[in-house]
Amino acid sequence: MNKQAFYKNTAVMTATSLLLRLLGIVFRIFISNRVGAEGMGLYQLVFSVYILGATFATGGLTTAITCLAAERMARSDAKGVRRLMGLSVALCLAIGGISALLLYLGAPFIGRWMGDTRAVSALSVSGIALPFIGVSACIKGYFMARRRAWPPCLSQLVEQAVRIGGILWMLSALWDGSLEQACLIIILGDALSETVACLYLLLAYRRDGKQLPSASKSTATKLLRPLLHIALPLTAGRYLTTALRTVENFLVPARLTLYTHSDALSLAQFGAVKGMALPLIFFPSALLMTLSGLLIPELSDAHALGQRRQVTRLVERTLHVTLLGAILVGGVFTALGRTLGDLLYHDSLVGLLLQILGPLTPVMYLDSVVSGMLKGLGQQVHSLWFSVADSAVRLALIYLLLPRFGLTGFLYVMLVSNLLTATLSTSRLLAVSRTPMNWGRWVIRPLFAAAVAGCCVWFLNRLIPTAHGLSAVLPQGAIFVAAYCLLLPLIGCFTREEWRELTAKKAAVG
Repeated sequence: MNKQAFYKNTAVMTATSLLLRLLGIVFRIFISNRVGAEGMGLYQLVFSVYILGATFATGGLTTAITCLAAERMARSDAKGVRRLMGLSVALCLAIGGISALLLYLGAPFIGRWMGDTRAVSALSVSGIALPFIGVSACIKGYFMARRRAWPPCLSQLVEQAVRIGGILWMLSALWDGSLEQACLIIILGDALSETVACLYLLLAYRRDGKQLPSASKSTATKLLRPLLHIALPLTAGRYLTTALRTVENFLVPARLTLYTHSDALSLAQFGAVKGMALPLIFFPSALLMTLSGLLIPELSDAHALGQRRQVTRLVERTLHVTLLGAILVGGVFTALGRTLGDLLYHDSLVGLLLQILGPLTPVMYLDSVVSGMLKGLGQQVHSLWFSVADSAVRLALIYLLLPRFGLTGFLYVMLVSNLLTATLSTSRLLAVSRTPMNWGRWVIRPLFAAAVAGCCVWFLNRLIPTAHGLSAVLPQGAIFVAAYCLLLPLIGCFTREEWRELTAKKAAVG
């Protein structure tokens, strides 16, 4: 493992991810303030179908290309890499084209099935970008194998710039004020941005491919079978779990309506959770998600070479950092959720949701990171079954609880679901990597530090009870983060050796 390249890629991808998430959350706040919670709910329904189509267009090829391309690059087999990319791009174009056609033809039926025909026009055009999404996924897998983070990061910046600029222009020039057209405009902006980003990645791949080292004799072999061997379990799992989540997104507003007796209110509550609260909660996770993505090839290499100590070490450090960071983020949302909801969305319901979901944040972050590490250890089949079990439990609980308890029932579903998947995934990861769970340093002591930090914020509120908006969020957030970070080394969550290694990594990145 090239540590300097790893740290550099981590820094580049983390900075890019933070910037993209910041732009995304600011833009989402702007859009939600324009179209309201009901509009965000309608968009989330269409977006869930869009994501299903994107899943069909990409499958598990990104991870498969990363693994296979890395193997051939290690043998200086440039011809094999190019054949792999040609085959993968052809598959994605074919699958993406078929998916786009199915979405166009099936839009009226899907709109009636989801119970809101206002989504039909957006659904009919949502497939435009699917072939481009598939090609982009292939090229990103190639650059991941090359350990080069810049091209995918720049493509994401281009994509976000085009998305924001395009949607803002269309909203100002074309929007007639209806939620149906607003949803159509947002989907068109998404499609345009994916297309432009794909064109940029194609240019970057063509330029980088000329620099591939080539052995005197090519070792290229048949590629379809190994490509499908890695991709099919991931593809089947993603198809199935994404389809189940899409069904869930259709089911939630329908079952909420049985409690609220109002389609508009149910869609608004759904939009408040999925379109407003959850994106804000996952905004700070850029570092953890980036680290998880970069660890897939590193864990794959160590696992394939039988380097058990290296696997265990990577898993220990990742779980440790994930839990420390996730508990901090969860504590901030628990302490400041109401204030953040009022400040950003001008919606007390979103603020309440942020505060309620704050304690669940560490579990959600842990599950996301662990799922990425399991892929690196070849545990795709287990991840598939965990996801299927989770979706089955969610659907059953949504069907039973939402008509009786409404939004409260949906929050309970999220609690049970995240605890289930995090427990199953983490248990499997610990068993496969032979890593012991250090509950004291990773969970109990950080929770204590978060509780003390929360008490500091509470005392600040007692001293300055009239503070609101930014005048409340900034000092309270700073006090929480400072108190938490100062307590961690004092109560033994970090050792001196770990701190020296962390500062050494920063130096290497710089």
